[in-house]
Amino acid sequence: MNDILQLKGRFEQKSRDSGPPVPNLPKGAVVTSSKIESLCNDLIEMERFWSTQTIFNGGLVSAYYIKIAAKSNRISEFLSYKGKAPNEAIVGAKFSTGKKKKHIITHYVPIEAIKEAISKGEKALKVLNAEFGSKINDSILNPKGSLDHINFQSYGITKSSFRKIIVDSYYLERFDIENSDFDLKKNSIVTIYDTGNDTQALLNKLGIKIFNDQIINDTTILLDTNYLEILIQKAPYLISMATENLTELAPSDFIETFHSDTSIIPKPKDEPIIGVIDTLFDERVYYSDWVEFHNMIDPHIPIEPEDYRHGTAVSSLIVDGPSINPLLDDGCGRFKVRHFGVATQRAFNSFTIIRSIKEIIASNKDIRVWNLSLGSNEETNRNFISAEAAILDQIQFENDVIFVIAGTNKKSSEPEKRIGAPADSINSMIVNSVSLDKQPADYTRQGVVLSFFTKPDVSYYGGTTDNYMTVCEPLGKAYVTGTSYAAPWIARKLSYLIDIIGLSKEIAKALLIDSAIGWQNNSNFEKLSLIGHGVVPIRIEDIIQSPDDEIRFLVTGVSEKYDTFNYNFPVPIHNDKYPYVAKATLCYFPKCSRNQGVDYTNTELDIYFGRINNKDKLDSINKNKQSIEEETHYLYEEDARKVFRKWDNIKHISEKYTPKSQAKKVYENRLWGMSIKTKERLNANDGENIRFGVVVTLKEINGVNRIDDFIQQCSLKGWLVNRINVENRIDIYQTANESIDFE
Repeated sequence: MNDILQLKGRFEQKSRDSGPPVPNLPKGAVVTSSKIESLCNDLIEMERFWSTQTIFNGGLVSAYYIKIAAKSNRISEFLSYKGKAPNEAIVGAKFSTGKKKKHIITHYVPIEAIKEAISKGEKALKVLNAEFGSKINDSILNPKGSLDHINFQSYGITKSSFRKIIVDSYYLERFDIENSDFDLKKNSIVTIYDTGNDTQALLNKLGIKIFNDQIINDTTILLDTNYLEILIQKAPYLISMATENLTELAPSDFIETFHSDTSIIPKPKDEPIIGVIDTLFDERVYYSDWVEFHNMIDPHIPIEPEDYRHGTAVSSLIVDGPSINPLLDDGCGRFKVRHFGVATQRAFNSFTIIRSIKEIIASNKDIRVWNLSLGSNEETNRNFISAEAAILDQIQFENDVIFVIAGTNKKSSEPEKRIGAPADSINSMIVNSVSLDKQPADYTRQGVVLSFFTKPDVSYYGGTTDNYMTVCEPLGKAYVTGTSYAAPWIARKLSYLIDIIGLSKEIAKALLIDSAIGWQNNSNFEKLSLIGHGVVPIRIEDIIQSPDDEIRFLVTGVSEKYDTFNYNFPVPIHNDKYPYVAKATLCYFPKCSRNQGVDYTNTELDIYFGRINNKDKLDSINKNKQSIEEETHYLYEEDARKVFRKWDNIKHISEKYTPKSQAKKVYENRLWGMSIKTKERLNANDGENIRFGVVVTLKEINGVNRIDDFIQQCSLKGWLVNRINVENRIDIYQTANESIDFE
């Protein structure tokens, strides 16, 4: 087996060359006067409606598109006002119902912006009728200089504005007001559109009084059924998102068989600490010295013996899982646990848990890996991320921590069911469960999230009815099944990689996902929605080492500008060919905006890796042309979804590996390159200084070990090459954690 290599070197930074492209119509597109007239009539209705409501200034206008719209296809002239682009006024986005998904994007704009949009539309309409016979297509609009013959000044509109109105009109179906259609019977976590007003003052105008302990953030609050009804009656257009607060825990299966446990375990020393947020922990179990327990349940809530089972079982796997499940011995040793009891077994108050998690993370900065095996029995919404998941994503963006979250369960008798909160967290590592033969367990619930993001991330063994997971509960040994018992094994591996091996969370997450994918070319989207990227290997050695015919190396960097690149990777050559197939996995933790609905991640990192061709361009191994063809898609089409994963924070690119794989041509420039392109959805600074990690694997198609040649050539090219040697890293970790007594 080869050690994995860490390459340390400098990534160069380059700003984007050109300004915004000239808006054009796509091939075959036609825009008619009746289309623009219809949009103007919609806006006239918008102006009339919003001029009559008095609880805030301005209006919420939803743009309905003909498809899922790329950023370059969204309106750029309608609703622009005083130099502020429509994109800056977006307060929500969702998909339409029906077979074909389409964007519905909500803007908050002044009434004057609506009036100005009407005026621009009417002026463009006059130009279209007078100069083009009420109809224009791409072959007329797009050619350079095609509009130069028109005296736009006489129509009171600029050439640029006319062109943008035409293109906007093509991509739009209509303008309308989005009214909530939530049918909630319980206390609810409600998010209202951001209108720049104080939420308490705004709701007070409607007769709804809320207090500080009912507020999560500026726009998200807890409402009881009476106040929710008032809001729906008086101002349904204010509601952006709503979910029931009191939710049932996703079920876990237990066998009611206990064995008295007299296991002996040594005292803890300098082992890493994993944080656990779960139900309560019973301090009478044999491994209690390894667990520091904090009870955060309100003292007025009655506690029953059942409330200790789940949390105690989860912590037993983190501390001593391999001893009680020898088949799953991962080679990671034991871990200490800091356990926070935040819920009872019967139900949990998600609003309270959100507040508790923020407090817990803020006061436990020494913990990097957190296990959260609690999940809602309710399905996640198709158009927005849950409030719980959004808080976890924010915490992981702002802090150097990672959450491992169970993918939630369903009863075996239930039909297919989407995963429950907070398993829709994009930055977290979501874990589903498989049987020993790597098939989805019958209690597994499915992703994807927001119709796009691959969730779960990975799968692991969580017990099945023919091979139960062994855990320790308050009464002794018990046999269980559930994603709750798959997640702790992944938390152990992440802690090993981060706390002992010393990898960043970006590289650790990428490495686990890369190991789960292997060389499989899994295009079965239905299976991906159940097991994610694949099943993580049991042994840690299979993750931090590679076969003799593979060179696996890790690089990390920080994106400061549009293009972060290094064209200095010296891949060994044999017989004037590159005898390899290659793959790469990229991971980063973006800032996310829940109020943007389906457009949740603010930053896109797009990876290119491959040879430098004779035109001095990077020939990426997955033939990625997005940086050249920006105008093409939002990439929700089935093939683009599988290949490019735009806006996803996990990217895996790979060449097919088969017995017939051929060596590659060597160009004049005998180096390979990597480029990370950064694109912003909203704020231009959201992706500034965002860290990324990439795992690259080169597989020698003839089975030859060329790692020494690679190390030598990298050193000659200025790379600092470190071998990830387990024994050495453990020695370093133990030395760093030794206590020194000063006399």
